[in-house]
This record gives sequence, C-alpha cells and structure tokens, in this order.
Amino acid sequence: MISLQLENVSKVYGDKTAVDRLSIEVRSGEIFGLLGANGAGKTTTMRMVLGLIYPDEGRILYDGKPYSPSLVRSFGYLPEERGLYPKIKVSEQLLYLAGLKGMGRREADAALKEWLERFGVPEYYNKRVEELSKGNQQKIQFIAAILHKPKYLVLDEAFSGLDPVNVELLKTTVKTLRDNGSTILFSTHRMEHVEELCQNICILHKSRTVLKGNLRQIKSLYPKERIVLVTETKVEGLASVEGVTGAEWNGNVCDIRISRPEAAQLVLRAAMEQTAVHRFEVLEPTLNEIFIKEVGGGSDA
Repeated sequence: MISLQLENVSKVYGDKTAVDRLSIEVRSGEIFGLLGANGAGKTTTMRMVLGLIYPDEGRILYDGKPYSPSLVRSFGYLPEERGLYPKIKVSEQLLYLAGLKGMGRREADAALKEWLERFGVPEYYNKRVEELSKGNQQKIQFIAAILHKPKYLVLDEAFSGLDPVNVELLKTTVKTLRDNGSTILFSTHRMEHVEELCQNICILHKSRTVLKGNLRQIKSLYPKERIVLVTETKVEGLASVEGVTGAEWNGNVCDIRISRPEAAQLVLRAAMEQTAVHRFEVLEPTLNEIFIKEVGGGSDA
C-alpha cells in the first residue's frame, strides 16, 4: 500500500527552484532513500513532507489524503542540524516533546526508560544534554524522533557522529521500525547505508530527479567494471590485458578496472596461467559509483 506519495511537487524561492516536479511513492513498511549533494533539494522535500512548508505546485498525499494539521502527531523527524537544549535534562525534554505529539506522560515516561535501556544508557534519564558526548546526544535525539511511535519517519543523516557499534544499533532499530510498518524517508551521504537499508531510491541534482526506482534494477543498468582477484602469488602483466584500464595490488589481492565485459575472462585466463586463483569476482557497481556518474563528486552548495 502506498503510504506517502509526492506528485509533481515543486517549490520555488524567488528565482531559485528548490524542488522541480518531484514524484515519488513510499510504501508502508519501507525505507526510501532520498539522495543528492548539498543544495539538491532534499531538505526542502523533507520539510514539505512534514508540513513545515507547502509545495507551490503538485500535491503530497498521506494514505491517499492531503495534509491536515492532525497529521503532526504521526510525524517523526531527525534533522541533520540537531536541536536539543543543552542545559535541560534528557527526560524533561523528551517527555515534553512526546506530550506535543499526543502521548500521555506516564506512557511516554515508560517508553523513554525502555528506549534508554535498549540503547544501554539508562543513566542518561536525569542528565543534561550538555553532559553527554556528541554521539550520545545523537542517540537521544533519535529517541526523541521515534518515542511517540510515528507512522511517518524522516531521517536526515541519522548515523552521523556515531561510532560503528552505535551505527549498527541504530540501523537495527530503523529496520525494526520498518518491519513494524513505519513509512521512512531516509537521507544520507553514506551510500553503503542506503544500499543496506533501502529498496527504492531517488537521486536529486540541482532540484531535479536524475535517477529513481528500485536499487537492484538501477544497478543492473550499469556495466560491471570492477574485478576482485585473489591469487596465491602476484600475477604479472594484468595491466596490459586488453580491456583492462587499471590493476592495483595489495598483497595477493588485486583490484582491477575493466572497460568492457569480455576483459573479465581474459583476466581470469591470464591469472590461471601463472598461479592458483582463490577468488575471482566481477562486481556490480556500487551506489556511490553510480551517484558520481550521475551527479559528479562535487557539492552544489
């Protein structure tokens, strides 16, 4: 079922078009990846979805219905710019914010203690935000976004500033929210997180959609131009094999770039003629490589 739908949505500020005729569909129980360099239109899109600003053209539908003020309680938002008050206790802030979303104080307090316990930081209940590390402030802000069990969850750089252990903790939590039916709009510069979490994506560039659809299908449209080769001993002359554009060794592992598919078998044959081959894999392009091809490596900001 389509839970969130944007139909030809545009937003203009003066002579600058921030979002130009964007159309996406997000199903209930889906994490949808919204990608783009700085200035591409991601934040404007997220703010329109949350009802903070309104589109100049097009429409946004929630379970087939237009925005109404009653939807506010259904939204959860983790902005890239964090917004907790540093000198106020964690519990005071989060219980207040949960109250604004319609939660009773007793229910919110029980949920907060449960989340703090789940994240391994129950002692933060009575701490001021400024007493916490940046990474732990991030965890608290994440709890603030999900404490009231939102139907629509917008996550902007949700894992920034976190160590690998806490990144995995929050990724697991986001997957659980997805499995419980939340509709999640997920934006990040970390393409590997998108590949792990998102089935469908949309890439924006200078306000316009440059790529959209199922991630698996998108990848199938791009050539496989990279090979990983692991051998018993180093293979000589790979860089001169026809169709090979680069070969870089690190110990007995070689990262090979090719310009056409037939080169893969030529590489394998050359390797087997010289040594034992432990691994030979032609890799599909990463989302990061696709993003750079479509958008470039720079920023719009």
